[in-house]
Amino acid sequence: MNYEEVLERFVVLSQKVPTKSAEHMSRVGITPKKTYGIRIPHLRELAREIGKDHELALRLWESNTRETRILACMIEDKDLVTEEQMEKWVTDFNYWEICDQCCMNLFEKMPIAYEKAVEWSFRDEEFVKRAGFALMARLAVSDKKTPDDEFEKFFPHIMRGSLDDRNYVKKAVNWALRQVGKRNRSLNKKAIENALEIKKIPEGSAKWIASDALRELRDEKVQKRFKK
Repeated sequence: MNYEEVLERFVVLSQKVPTKSAEHMSRVGITPKKTYGIRIPHLRELAREIGKDHELALRLWESNTRETRILACMIEDKDLVTEEQMEKWVTDFNYWEICDQCCMNLFEKMPIAYEKAVEWSFRDEEFVKRAGFALMARLAVSDKKTPDDEFEKFFPHIMRGSLDDRNYVKKAVNWALRQVGKRNRSLNKKAIENALEIKKIPEGSAKWIASDALRELRDEKVQKRFKK
């Protein structure tokens, strides 16, 4: 499928979109410059049909619509992505959905994902910083083989990130803390300990991040899963 055929498919899919879809997206912070309003499951179906296509992904990304960029990160070939491309794309993030979709569909699969998670968590740009913590959260969910000590290295960065009170950063910091802490019993215990320390911090969004995370980390369903 070429670029023009993808756009034609978007037009067809957009005709099935509810009238108030764009309005709903705006209310939840999805604010691209242009959108067809197509749902993520439909984009995933299209991505499976296309398969991996590096050149098409690059062109779709440069089109700068919500759907072209999400589809780009779904069909991109991780073996052909360079660190320079990762840096280019991450600095293009301008709302939370494209940040999370790109981390989930592409960046978490990269060999330097752990390195970038930490590196980006130090950056000042709101959605680059969010990407760092979103990557931590996604790696905790999807990487089944990496030992606990690699995830324990995230805790100091999560504590540092808790000082940032920007909405989309603090939510990603909270997400990272919860997902690392739900990985297994040992990390759960350490995540709770870290959350209790974060809760003592008076600045930024620390108290909210810690309190919200503790509710889930201590949840009965989470604890029962560890017993199994």
